[in-house]
Amino acid sequence: MAVLSVNEHIELVPAEARCEELVYQRPQALTDVYTHYCPGCTHGIAHRLVAEVIDELGIREDTILVASVGCSVFAYNYFEVDSCEAAHGRAPAMATGVKRVHPDKIVFTYQGDGDLASIGMGEIMHVAARGEKITTIFINNAVYGMTGGQMAPTSLPGQVTTSSPFGRDLRMCGAPVRMAELLAQMDGTAYAVRRSLHDARHIIQAKKAIRTAFEAQRLGLGFSVVELLSTCPTNWGMNPADSLQWVRDSMIPTYPLGDYKVAPELAPARK
Repeated sequence: MAVLSVNEHIELVPAEARCEELVYQRPQALTDVYTHYCPGCTHGIAHRLVAEVIDELGIREDTILVASVGCSVFAYNYFEVDSCEAAHGRAPAMATGVKRVHPDKIVFTYQGDGDLASIGMGEIMHVAARGEKITTIFINNAVYGMTGGQMAPTSLPGQVTTSSPFGRDLRMCGAPVRMAELLAQMDGTAYAVRRSLHDARHIIQAKKAIRTAFEAQRLGLGFSVVELLSTCPTNWGMNPADSLQWVRDSMIPTYPLGDYKVAPELAPARK
C-alpha cells in the first residue's frame, strides 16, 4: 500500500475545500511577545480581554497604562499602549497625576490584590473618594503571587499559604477584604463590579464589564473598577484545572460575583 506524503494528501483535497476561516487573532493592543506568567495563570486572559476592549473602542493611541508591582510588574511590556511603572501600591496615585495632566486620555491601572488591597489600600480608597476619572483592573488571586504565595488581605478563611501554614485564622488576621463592595461605597465611584475568569461564560461577562468600565471613564462619570477572580496554580499548589475549580467552589462563595455600583448613565453601555 502506497503511503502518500503530506503534500500529496493536500493535492487530493479540492482547492475550494482548503479555505481556512480566521476565527481569532492577537489584538493589536497586545505586543507579540511571550509573557512571564506561570502555566494556568489567568493574568494572560485578563490581558487579552483588556486589549480586545481597547481595540474595539479604537482607543489604542489614546490609552495610558500604569503598571503595578507584583506578578503584573512587566505589564508595560505586554500592552501596545503608552505605559509607565509605579512604585508598589502607588499606581492609583500615579494614574491620578497622568489623568490630570492628560484629561483627554484613557488611563488605567492594572493591579493585584497584594498591591491594591494591602500596601496600596490608602491610594485606591482616596482615588475612589475623589472620583478620579481613571479605571482599575483588579486581579484577585487570594495570595501574594510574585513574592512567594504569602497570605494577602484577600486570602480566604482557613486558606493555607506560605505565611499561614495552618490556614488563615480569622481571630488573628481578620476577615478577607472585599474590595468591590468597599469601593462601591465611595461617592466618587461610578462603576464597581466583580467578575471571574474561571470559564468561558464568565470570561465573556468579564470582557463586557471591562468595556463598561472604560465607557464610564470616557463619559467622565468618576472612578471605575473591575475586580477579576483569577487563578494562581503555582502558589496554590494545584494544577491549572483544579485551580479553576477552586475559584468556582471556594473563591466565589467568599467573593460573590455581581454589580456593586453602576451609574445610571452606564445603562446604554451595558447592553
